[in-house]
Amino acid sequence: MKYYIVTGTSRGLGEAIAEKLIASGNHITCISRGANERLVKLAEDRGAELNYISFDLSRSNEIEAVMRAIFAKIDKENAEAVILINNAGILAPIKPIESCSSEEIILNNQINLVAPMILSSSFIALAADIRADKQIVHISSGAGKKPYFGWSSYCSAKAGLDMYTRCAAVEQQDKEYPVRVVSFAPGVVDTAMQQEIRSTGKEYFRDIERFIALKEEGVLLTPEYAADKLLSVIASSDIENGAILHISQFQ
Repeated sequence: MKYYIVTGTSRGLGEAIAEKLIASGNHITCISRGANERLVKLAEDRGAELNYISFDLSRSNEIEAVMRAIFAKIDKENAEAVILINNAGILAPIKPIESCSSEEIILNNQINLVAPMILSSSFIALAADIRADKQIVHISSGAGKKPYFGWSSYCSAKAGLDMYTRCAAVEQQDKEYPVRVVSFAPGVVDTAMQQEIRSTGKEYFRDIERFIALKEEGVLLTPEYAADKLLSVIASSDIENGAILHISQFQ
């Protein structure tokens, strides 16, 4: 059995990833604030094992308990693979930093950086004695490398996530059963986040015209395409632990 834990599966890329994983031989645990009934129904139709956890990842102090509950259902002796995909993320606040409230800044970092760190920390501890393919994939962004006006919280969190990926990988070097930890930037995907960007006032986000043009020119990637590329990353044995990847490397 291959076990997958995927966050942010209510829509967009997370939904597409989970949908592609729903198959015989896979056990998928989905984590998002609301249950995606379409995925639940799809798993029933395909005879696949899917466990849905409705949970708000901003509740940082409860994440470890959620992970313990997930691992309690894993058959550690017979697991072929255990894989965590940290996909959940938010863009807001989109505005200059002096206009952002402390609550907005905290929430952005809780979802985009703190939650993936705690999920990964728990995963590594709970999977320490599992002799199987163990991987963590963080959904990163080009915004972690390029500053955007109005995206200070998002860019900073994604940059932090990439560095965390590298640090966690270094710590796995001498482990008997190491976890491979990588970051994967899926490019500009046609999701609700892109709609949020295009509806932002130019006074808050100066690059808005570029993102509107990407939509009008039809060059946005579909969630399904990006999900396929992410799964090719998971399937590859040639990727270095700690790698910071971009979808363009797989096109």
